[in-house]
Formats: sequence, C-alpha cells, structure tokens
Amino acid sequence: MDKIKVSAIQMDIQFGQSEVNRQRLVDTMHRALKQQQSNVVLAPEMWNLGYDLENALKNGDRDGEMVKSSFTAIAKQYGSYIIPGSVANVRNIKVFNTTYVIDNHGDVRGYYDKIHLFRLMNEEKYLESGNKRFTFDLYGHKAGIVICYDIRFPELIRSMALDGMEVLFVPAEWPHPRLYHWRSLLIARAIENQMFVVATNRVGSDPNNTFFGHSMIIDPWGEVIAEGTEEEEIITAELDLSIVPEIRNRIPVFKDRKEEFYF
Repeated sequence: MDKIKVSAIQMDIQFGQSEVNRQRLVDTMHRALKQQQSNVVLAPEMWNLGYDLENALKNGDRDGEMVKSSFTAIAKQYGSYIIPGSVANVRNIKVFNTTYVIDNHGDVRGYYDKIHLFRLMNEEKYLESGNKRFTFDLYGHKAGIVICYDIRFPELIRSMALDGMEVLFVPAEWPHPRLYHWRSLLIARAIENQMFVVATNRVGSDPNNTFFGHSMIIDPWGEVIAEGTEEEEIITAELDLSIVPEIRNRIPVFKDRKEEFYF
C-alpha cells in the first residue's frame, strides 16, 4: 500500500484533566476517521495531563491501560492505524513520556519512550528517559516515531532512516516563541533523510506556556503539503510512499555518506 492518507489532530489540552482530555481526544479521533477516512491518525504529546508533571506519578496512565482501552477498539472499527500521541505513563513507579502504536486490526504494535528530555519544561526532574528507538511496519513501509524535543537530535532520526524508515511521526507540545525552530527543524529532517514527516503540535496554554499549533505534513523534498493554524483542527494529506526510493536514488545521500569522518 503506497498511498496512505494521514491526519494530525491539533487540539487544546486541559492542564491535569486526564478524563476530560481523553474524552475530547476520543471524540475528535472518531471525527477524523469518519470524515477524513484516514489510514493513520496522530495526536499530540502528553495529552492526558499536559505538563502537570508534579502530579504525573499520581495521575498518569498506568502502563498504557487508558490508551489501550480507549483506542484499540476505534482502530479496529475503522481499520486504521492510531498513533494516540504520547501520555505521562507510569511503569514500575517511574514516569515516562510514552507513545503507542495501534494497528488497523486494533493490536498494539509497541511503544516509544521519549529519549531526550526537555529541561526548559522540567522533564528531567519528573520523567525517565527512554533507552531504545522505535520503528514499525505501516502497510508494508517502515515508519518511526520521535517525540517533540527529539527532533533537535538529527543523529537519532538519521539512524532510523538508515534502517529504512520512510515516514516519521512526531507528537509534540512545542511552545512560543520557537515557531521558526519547529518549522525549520521538521523541514530539515524531511530533506536530509528524504522521507515524509507528519508532526502534530497542540494549541492553547498551560500555566507556563502558550502553544502555537502549526502541525505539519512534509514530503521528502521538504515541501509542506499541509499545515495547521493556531486553532484546534485536523489536518490531512495523502502520502505517496512510492516516491521515497525514487528520490533517494535521484540524490543518493545515503550512498554518498563518508561515515569514517563523522565519529
């Protein structure tokens, strides 16, 4: 399956209100799948609590049970992949920033814990860092996930592209005033790795930050094929994954690497 329709949910998040946020995301997910008939839907980062990290151990999801119970049946109902953003996720009395992948049969394909913790939002004080990359099969193509701050670390994403990744999904809570960084980094990751990038960012405010949305779907040439505003919305585009090997052959970046000079 080369042509895949993807949707990115751009939503506000109520600080610390897990059940309110869960119900709003479930409703929006139904709307995205019903109206857009998307093959994949992506939600933002830390949508269950926002950055209410002081209460994450007490109020966070428990080993992804809320995510699984809320979205596996929806994925199966519509026959679509769901990447339900990331949540404050409690495992073994530690809190991780975790995103899951649920396939079109309603099966959980795995999870990714955010590797790079963002000090400006105190993640390192409350969260544990992940320790592995995560890629998965998406309708016969290799896809991968990183979370928000991870996009500032091109080595991570390049290593995934070298393993064959053709599309990268990025849930985020990226605040003002760094809109230029957000757009530039995502476009650069797409161009340098010759892959599609699907990134969703929240809107609204929490006690310390204001978030600007501008969720983006970017093709392997770095062209922005869909972009959100600063309001709640769903952005959708079709990815033609057959062009990825064609572009990689036309400009053979991976073949021309000189790894002996890089380390």
